Amino acid sequence: MSETAEQLSTRTQPKQRTFLGHPIGLANLLGVELWERFSFYGMVTILAYYLYYSADQGGLGLPQGVATGLVGAYGGLVYLSTVLGSWLADRVFGMERMVFFGGFVVMAGHIALALIPGLPGVGFGLVLVALGAGALKANASSLLGTLYTKGDPRTDGGFSLFYLGITIGSFFGPLLTGVLNDAAGFHIAFGAAAVGMLIGLIQYVVFRRNLGTAGKEPSNPLTAAGRKKAVIVGVVGLAAILVAITTGLINIGNLAPAASIIVAIATVAYFSILLTSPKVTASERRGVRAFIPMFIAITAFWTLFQQIFTALAVYSDERIDWNIFGWTAPSSFLFLAQTIWIMPMLAIASSVWTKLGDRAPSTPVKLGLGVILTGVGYLLFLTMSGSQGQTSPALAIFVILAFFAVAELLVSPIGLSVSTKLAPSAYRAQMMALYFFGPALGSSLSGVLANYYTPDTEVAYFLITGGIAVAVGFGMILMSRWTLARMGSVR
Repeated sequence: MSETAEQLSTRTQPKQRTFLGHPIGLANLLGVELWERFSFYGMVTILAYYLYYSADQGGLGLPQGVATGLVGAYGGLVYLSTVLGSWLADRVFGMERMVFFGGFVVMAGHIALALIPGLPGVGFGLVLVALGAGALKANASSLLGTLYTKGDPRTDGGFSLFYLGITIGSFFGPLLTGVLNDAAGFHIAFGAAAVGMLIGLIQYVVFRRNLGTAGKEPSNPLTAAGRKKAVIVGVVGLAAILVAITTGLINIGNLAPAASIIVAIATVAYFSILLTSPKVTASERRGVRAFIPMFIAITAFWTLFQQIFTALAVYSDERIDWNIFGWTAPSSFLFLAQTIWIMPMLAIASSVWTKLGDRAPSTPVKLGLGVILTGVGYLLFLTMSGSQGQTSPALAIFVILAFFAVAELLVSPIGLSVSTKLAPSAYRAQMMALYFFGPALGSSLSGVLANYYTPDTEVAYFLITGGIAVAVGFGMILMSRWTLARMGSVR
């Protein structure tokens, strides 16, 4: 019996290369994101200490509240810069080029932190890292989403593997910089972060072909008139920022609340654009509406989680006994302790979501559970809250951070995944930027909240923040049916 033309074509096509059952391009995106997170978390876990440690400890001697507020604001501005990176991808360069450009700028920022002393190095370096990370993060995640067709049951598993790469980088970055900082000082540790990003860039260039044509061109390119308008808006925006800084309207002391307000306004504006744009279909608009309660849950999670670098960083430095079998670990190992849980859990989660397929809990339920578990983690800190000067054993903190780890698995990779699934076709990269507004607002708020943490307010601090998170999580679960009804075929 002769073969049909379709059968012959299928038989003669080369077998598609895969990576652990997923599109081969996942391996390259996983690798570059791994090294970007290596450099980012390697730097940010020691940043607060660099800012508020005294000069004889190698720091800048800023007030502790100012330092933690600055770290929170910086984290918010990193994620806020995904708007610019995503917009440039959608309208000018394409996602694939922006991943490369972003990595190069991140490396330059870490070099500035390593070589330029004092606040000028901090300002110049953090701006570059924020802009570069914004360009790389949103576009790497969006680019990954283009490797899967809509409804592909492998998508959540692929994003979990992608997040595994993030977590590996997040583990080894703080490990290396924490040890180097103790041994050789802050600037050598910042230099190690730069080397990590360089390795990521080399890997990305060598294996760039594995991405094929995905994300090579902008999905919604600017017209000639649009380019002129964009230049004018950019110049006016930059001038407004410079005026706000030079007049003292925005300064190092109020940067965290200012960043929170800016991100909140930008979030409302972006939701409005997506809900009113004629390029967004009616079904896509329903998906954007469904994303609103999920965005609130994502923001609540990141508000608590990012305090690992603000209020909980201070708690780690002053209230945790880091003596481990006779060796005193650096205070920056708080985040490292959380990633120790994440790595094996991520491998399990990727397999579980892939095998369960449609039988897995829905996305809104996963997000709600994640926020609840984060709140429970904060409430567990109450078991060790007591008189001033009392220290908490590192082992007990390690157990509490298991709740943070499970929560992160239920929120971050799942939130990334649903953002790509619900993204309007004309705003794919910018929908990912909207997702990153959740971590942006959460990071900024973590800097604001850190000002209310002291040993005297510790009990109230953990009780209120943990209780609110649990309430938000239950609210997300109660709204899951309403949300799912507007998500179409997406679960």
